[in-house]
Amino acid sequence: MKFNLIKTFAIGLTASTLLFSTAYAKEQKNTDEENIDVTQQNITNEELAAIYVLSEICPKLVQDKNQFEQGYSKLVQEYMPNQQNSVEALEKLSKEKSFKSVLKEAKQDAKKAGEKENTAVCEDVSGYNS
Repeated sequence: MKFNLIKTFAIGLTASTLLFSTAYAKEQKNTDEENIDVTQQNITNEELAAIYVLSEICPKLVQDKNQFEQGYSKLVQEYMPNQQNSVEALEKLSKEKSFKSVLKEAKQDAKKAGEKENTAVCEDVSGYNS
């Protein structure tokens, strides 16, 4: 499933969708007899920007920062499986000039979503490690 609608949805909805699709794909992989490649292909910069913004807004919205960091790390690794240290790679990407406009838009989406929705998404990410 492609997430081309990220620009039209708030970061909360987008991040929840990202979490759901990854969790669903893992569940499918665990229940199917054959090996299925569930790694998402065609990950967009918009998706990566939405995920990166979580690293900025969630630490102050969640109760257990360590649990969030573990869930966040797992999420990033699943979206950047070819990176040895995916969190570090995403942070490096966030500093690239070509990524700045996409990141700015993701930050605006997070602001529009509001604290209540962002907190819910951050808590989802925190539980993603389980």
